[in-house]
Amino acid sequence: MTDALALGKHAHGHQLGHDSPGVLLRLARCVRGTVRVRIEFAPRPEFGLIHPRLATTSHGVVAHGGATVTVLSTRLPMDCVTPTATATFTLNEGEDLAFALTQAGAWDPEPAPWSAREVRRALAATESAWRSWSDLHQRYDGPHRELVHRSGVVLQGLTHARTGALVAAPTTSLPEGIGTGRTWDYRYTWVRDASMTLQGLWIAACPHEAGRFFDFLATAASTQLDRGLDLQIMFGIGGELDLSERELPHLSGWRGSSPVRVGNDAWRQRQLDVYGALLDAAHTLREQLGDLDAATRGFLVAAVRTAAASWTDDDQGIWEIRGPARPYLHSKLMCWVALDRGLAMRELLHLDEDTVAAWSAVRGEIREEILTKGWNDEVGAFTQFFGSGALDASALLLATTGFLAPDDARLLATIDVVERELTDRSGLLYRYRGHDGIGGAEGTFVLCTFWLAHALAVTGRTDRARAVLDRATQCATELGLFAEQVDGETGDLLGNFPQAFSHLGLVTAAQALADAEERAATGTPG
Repeated sequence: MTDALALGKHAHGHQLGHDSPGVLLRLARCVRGTVRVRIEFAPRPEFGLIHPRLATTSHGVVAHGGATVTVLSTRLPMDCVTPTATATFTLNEGEDLAFALTQAGAWDPEPAPWSAREVRRALAATESAWRSWSDLHQRYDGPHRELVHRSGVVLQGLTHARTGALVAAPTTSLPEGIGTGRTWDYRYTWVRDASMTLQGLWIAACPHEAGRFFDFLATAASTQLDRGLDLQIMFGIGGELDLSERELPHLSGWRGSSPVRVGNDAWRQRQLDVYGALLDAAHTLREQLGDLDAATRGFLVAAVRTAAASWTDDDQGIWEIRGPARPYLHSKLMCWVALDRGLAMRELLHLDEDTVAAWSAVRGEIREEILTKGWNDEVGAFTQFFGSGALDASALLLATTGFLAPDDARLLATIDVVERELTDRSGLLYRYRGHDGIGGAEGTFVLCTFWLAHALAVTGRTDRARAVLDRATQCATELGLFAEQVDGETGDLLGNFPQAFSHLGLVTAAQALADAEERAATGTPG
């Protein structure tokens, strides 16, 4: 069985996806012997609110209902009992059966049917287009090479070709804990996630399309920063700002895990780490960005200025805690990153001497605050927020962002304590423990386990890093896909899928390990 979203005729290389027809293709082929196959066509527009009227044609089945019309192209005669069409058939060795699923507005011309020949040709063209993209982009050669290359493909697949927006995941409401209310809609572009994902593409592929993402953000955010507002933490793939969350009570959710949600109210939250993620990505990709246009350059400068002005404020943090705002360590760290990377790009951003002096002073203030208030003597580690005794895996980014030297005793202690206290019996990390304002338990966090491998590699403990990395890669499906979380008891995958953050974590951790092992082999200092 082969499924694919069709790519357009001119979608090769850097143009991948730009003229996609929006058609789902399927080819069922009998490899040997005979096989009995049953197909059901049950379209349910608007999240199941509509059970459309079905009608058979000589080319397949047409579904009318609500604002859409859906056409299933097939030569197979279908038994049509609204709202589901079915058929059972036998394939002999070497035979195949092709399907194409198209959709259009109810008031637009009905989509033309696809012939079996067109489906086969489109499948071949789609495969060829993806291979042409890989030939141009995939350059990583290190630990778990094939899995890293697959992750590069996944991250590219999560990118909306027309705008450059990257979604966190293509699904909504797959639960982070079975039977819990931890069900969120991830089909949006988080500034933090997407910025970090670009860095993953820089390793696993090539960031030719990076400029489009920064243009997208500069356009989507428009004048927010100029008007003294916070940068919104997330947008729709077309740049939409209002992502208001609603529940769908007529749906029971996966394994009874409700509510099913559309939209995500996290768009209203304040998360100060977005500025650091944005500037870190821009710094990593500075050569690919070239000479910035005035709008994008102004946007990046405004982001650093906002971080400099806001870093003392409390926020909801990287994990979007639906509780009181706090002085989260990670948020302070990423404000430091914003200033640090902004200063490193002073020429690209056209900074004057007064701005450089001012930003340097604020960067020093943030550093001192983190070192004095972020460290907890009793815990022996940097903790989740200032004055807290709770651990948080995001403290591992103290190593990966370069905030502390790889041999810093406090950094090494933090990595050890986080590994000891947040690891489950299978060797995977929770992002934190304890109450977070949301009911029900969640699983271990795949990204955080990759963060641990990354931090161990950066600090020169390559054997431990490889062991953790190898353990985390076992969470991949047979197709090389990662979910967001893993159930600590059963090993079941949890959360929206596939998860960009998880694939990003693999890519950056694998590259860090490759670099660390090369340094160890050549005796090069870290």
